[in-house]
Amino acid sequence: MSTTEFSLAHLWQQGDAISHGVAIGLLLMSIVTWYVILAKAWQHLRIRRAAGALDAFWAATSLPEAVALLAARAPASPLTALAAQGLQAASHFEQQAANPAALGSALDRSEFLTRALRQSIGRSTARLEGSLTALASIGATAPFVGLFGTVWGIYHALVRIGAGGQANLQQITGPVGEALIMTALGLAVAIPAVLAYNALTRANRVLLAELDAFAHDLHAYLTTGARLQPAATVTAHLRMQGAA
Repeated sequence: MSTTEFSLAHLWQQGDAISHGVAIGLLLMSIVTWYVILAKAWQHLRIRRAAGALDAFWAATSLPEAVALLAARAPASPLTALAAQGLQAASHFEQQAANPAALGSALDRSEFLTRALRQSIGRSTARLEGSLTALASIGATAPFVGLFGTVWGIYHALVRIGAGGQANLQQITGPVGEALIMTALGLAVAIPAVLAYNALTRANRVLLAELDAFAHDLHAYLTTGARLQPAATVTAHLRMQGAA
């Protein structure tokens, strides 16, 4: 038996409609997985390139100038969307405050800004976590899809061997080896999906923590005109007090 009988081409030729459907399904899962991985990696790379944009934001002399600087340095960052939403909400609140009949006039400035910033964080979270469900689903189901292809291939191989009336080692190892390729393909699709899902989930968690801290600082500035101390500064100060 030649090695070509264990190839993917030979497996495709010997397969039926169901085995072909399983192979095409695994191929589509792999395409979706790598598309999501590359798209999300590019998204996070663009966001991380603007790591120093917040320093320029707080160094600006006015909020519109700060938002413009942040938009220029980090156009794809959720921090930019949050700052722009905060500026727009502050302006909108001033307009609604002059109209007592508006529903928004029943809220005070802090509540109004909190609602606007929460909406921006919600949209950014949805955008960051988009397509992660597809990765999780593919990582969970691809091994079983491949296993189904293996079971189906072995079943038909045994049926063909039984129809021949006799069987030897060569007749068994070829079809069974071809069927086991489906399991390997399922694992080859699932492993990158699971690893990428875990990595992207952690990266999103870190980014959303930074976004939440910036939202607190921005809310404090828009309501009181003062910026809260960064978390790292507060932690260092508490450590110094504890050491003393």
